[in-house]
Amino acid sequence: MIIGINLTSATTQYNVLNFGAKPNGRTDSTKAFLNAWNAACGSADSTLIYVPKGRYLLGSMAFKGKCKSPQITTRIDGTLVGPVDYQVLGNSANWLSFEGVSGVSIIGGALDAKGTSLWACKASHTNCPSGATTLSFTNSNNIKIIGLISLNSQMFHIVINGCQDVHVQGVKIIASEIYGSKESPAALVMALEEGVQNISVTKTIFSGTQNGLRVKSWARPSTGFVQGVRFIDSLMKNVQNPIVIDQNYCPHNLNCPNQVSGIKIKDIVYEGIRGTSSTPIAIKFDCSAKNPCTGVKLQNVNLTYLNKEAQSSCSNVVGKAFDLVRPNSCL
Repeated sequence: MIIGINLTSATTQYNVLNFGAKPNGRTDSTKAFLNAWNAACGSADSTLIYVPKGRYLLGSMAFKGKCKSPQITTRIDGTLVGPVDYQVLGNSANWLSFEGVSGVSIIGGALDAKGTSLWACKASHTNCPSGATTLSFTNSNNIKIIGLISLNSQMFHIVINGCQDVHVQGVKIIASEIYGSKESPAALVMALEEGVQNISVTKTIFSGTQNGLRVKSWARPSTGFVQGVRFIDSLMKNVQNPIVIDQNYCPHNLNCPNQVSGIKIKDIVYEGIRGTSSTPIAIKFDCSAKNPCTGVKLQNVNLTYLNKEAQSSCSNVVGKAFDLVRPNSCL
């Protein structure tokens, strides 16, 4: 893949090596990355944070917004790796989080959260931490994630919450099989939650994950919304839930049982989605009884289960299917 970046002469560049980052995969480079971000954020120019080839050990980091720079591009030619000991990140909500940012792009590279050992712990039913989301954007605008590979997340691969104008392209999600466990180490690939609009996810690959293209909301009152989402040209490889809208999300039945979601979901498009489901139900729309999903569109979808026909399930959803749709649409 060739990735082009349009950088003007006004772009100021920051190489993480110049801030003390070590590409050996053993030396903690967390402070160096945060210092590079702070320098880019404080610049009045458009900026480029460059991560050369190599492996960079990083702890939990939060990149804060209210930057002077109108555009911050992080180009990654190497791999960012989490600590081998899952306890280091395990009790953090996120590994790499962007909060209140605007005009941020992440181009290329790989994120290896080293989540395999945590999922092995969970498979053995011992006392384990919940795990950290690999990459999170919260209350942010004009975001691009292009050509990124996410490996072995502890919890969710990518979470987008309270954001507008987000473009995800050419992202590849990979989760390893865990010692015969039926549960994948990737609990979520893409979560789009409260107050989210104008999202495009194109040319993505999901391999061995629990969820593929997922929109979820808590089963409790809310004034939030999800609208204007486009999932286009995605390949599923043995994914448990390739296409899912879940508005009855209530983990462990805490703080939300016997309630319904107040999130309004509308104008969601799935086009050119193909591949294999590891469960019989490849398409599941489980929407709110109070606020049914509207404007859901399926077009040119072809998902199978064990080389045979899969199934679809619909609850409180209004939409249409166009052209070839397999499994047969329940819309």
